[in-house]
Amino acid sequence: MNALMEILYLPLFTIADVPTTLAEGLAFVTGALCVWLVARQHLANWGLGIANCLLFILIFTDSGLYADAALQIVFIALGVYGWWNWVKGGGPAADTLPVSRTGRLEWFALTGAGLIGLAGIAVLLTTATDSTVPFWDALTTVLSLMATYGQCRKRVESWYLWIAADIVYVPLYAYKGLYLTSILYIGFMALCVMGLLNWRRDLAAQAQPAEAAA
Repeated sequence: MNALMEILYLPLFTIADVPTTLAEGLAFVTGALCVWLVARQHLANWGLGIANCLLFILIFTDSGLYADAALQIVFIALGVYGWWNWVKGGGPAADTLPVSRTGRLEWFALTGAGLIGLAGIAVLLTTATDSTVPFWDALTTVLSLMATYGQCRKRVESWYLWIAADIVYVPLYAYKGLYLTSILYIGFMALCVMGLLNWRRDLAAQAQPAEAAA
């Protein structure tokens, strides 16, 4: 295990005098491919996403982004649920889970849980860790959890939440010296826009047969 950790922390190259490790390089590749697969609604995104989370646990812990590191553990659990839900969540009459919209009550519950989570995580990071960015670390954590929940349920609005999270992630990671990861999240934003357009297109296609039948 120690030998593997040493390999993962080997520097690949340097950006702005900060070395970029093999772990961050692998996270870049697996993360970009994972989001591309989500946008195309490919089931393989979940397994690749779990591997990506394991890499980011190492990266974020080493950088003092403790909420983001803990978030990866939740992502892994949600990844298992999302994998199952995409296969079985559509019910016996459907081969896969269809794209859908977030309901009003669901939005209310998500917003309430998000605000409570934001306050709780920010206080925890401020009082129990040496985090230098407790609020922003907490904010990205909450937005990412809300977006991942929506992704598991194939809610089209999950892409808006991912885009909002990425807007904060880009400068946050650059501030922490994770320049390659910061660049990755710029790419994530572009992929999120692609995913949003693809899922909205699928949602519109689902509505057409219902309108024709009416």
